[in-house]
Amino acid sequence: MKRLLILGAAGRDFHNFNVLFRDNPAYNVIAFTATQIPDIAGRRYPRELAGSLYPDGIPIFEEKDMENLVAEHDIEAVVFSYSDISHQNLMHLASRALAVDADFWLLGAGHTQIKSSVPVISVCAVRTGCGKSPVSRLVAAELRRQARRPVVIRHPMPYGDLAAQAVQRFAVMEDLDLQQCTIEEREEYEPHITQGTVVYAGVDYEKILRQAEKEADVILWDGGNNDTSFYASDLEIVVVDPHRAGHELAYFPGEVNLLRANAIVINKVDTADQSDLETVRHNIKLHNPKAVVFEMACRVSVPEPSLVKGQRVLVVEDGPTLTHGEMPYGAGVVAARQWGAAELVDPRPYAVGSIRGTYERYRHLTNLLPAMGYSAMQKHELEETIRRTPCDLVLIATPIDLARVIKLDKPNLRVSYEVEELTKPGLAEMLAKFTHEHEPALAGVGK
Repeated sequence: MKRLLILGAAGRDFHNFNVLFRDNPAYNVIAFTATQIPDIAGRRYPRELAGSLYPDGIPIFEEKDMENLVAEHDIEAVVFSYSDISHQNLMHLASRALAVDADFWLLGAGHTQIKSSVPVISVCAVRTGCGKSPVSRLVAAELRRQARRPVVIRHPMPYGDLAAQAVQRFAVMEDLDLQQCTIEEREEYEPHITQGTVVYAGVDYEKILRQAEKEADVILWDGGNNDTSFYASDLEIVVVDPHRAGHELAYFPGEVNLLRANAIVINKVDTADQSDLETVRHNIKLHNPKAVVFEMACRVSVPEPSLVKGQRVLVVEDGPTLTHGEMPYGAGVVAARQWGAAELVDPRPYAVGSIRGTYERYRHLTNLLPAMGYSAMQKHELEETIRRTPCDLVLIATPIDLARVIKLDKPNLRVSYEVEELTKPGLAEMLAKFTHEHEPALAGVGK
């Protein structure tokens, strides 16, 4: 049995294990490691999910302990299994593994993809925060307009009881409370639910797919970070961000998505510099000339823009976009500037607990607050940081109603953002062609 260590971040790593290594007597997975997400290390992948070869489950350690784990357990291969890492940092990890005489494996996307009995459309990206979520909502809305029944399957975010979260179904808002979703999970599920789309997520994506197929005539894979799809897709849509021009070729596995894409959406063209747009267009033409390219604006709105003008504003932005997505700002800052805020208040002096730790780790964050909420304690710390920060108005640019999750003691406005197609014919016409071509497969499915 080849002894393996899987480097992960509580998502892709579990999927790779389930698909390739669980119940496989050729391999012995000694441990997982964790990064990016707090409070994952120190836990175990439970025996209920690990299979008969692992009656005690599988321990999860910090990624920084990789060399010690390799030496202590005679690890023969280190399997890289998470997303949104620069090519440079990825090779640093590879070098560390090779330096202690372990092989370093990257798994081909097709080797970990599960095939569906119904057509699959995937929406992925080249970086966290490109805007794939509003693109996914646009695709779901267009499929419903064509009288289809899309069911969304979301990239995993299993931060609680992994065995209990093996298969999760979200159809109404109460499901979010029932399953004790984190802020990050709510940000991805809630907008789909409010549009009437059922969402599945969890840990075991074979079981998730088989259950979702019973009520869908199209599966819509809503990707996480810049990961590749867990399912073999009939149409691969990939979103790129001209605010980070060049990143489409510099991060893993985002570049894989760029090279595989059937359709590429250049998002946020309304707020990007022309030179950056030209860089992205050039890179697409050079590296994936067969892809159909669509350009979209990302329109930002608030209910009462006049309330923003002249105010000292605390902007609360989507957490992952700012942290491992490395964006210096998001839709909230765009809205504050667009409607004349007098000042963007710096919350760093007032941050508490793990929120303060987030600023220490991500030094590029200044006059805004990332909506971190991976645990009940972190949600409390987010709430306390907002309470302590002196401001006239809180602009909430997370995709959810944050007031449902934490107590806000200051005047606040929600910032919304949705994509608008600028290319004609656009993605809607491509989807109409897709459903027409897959009509035999769609007929009668899910009924």
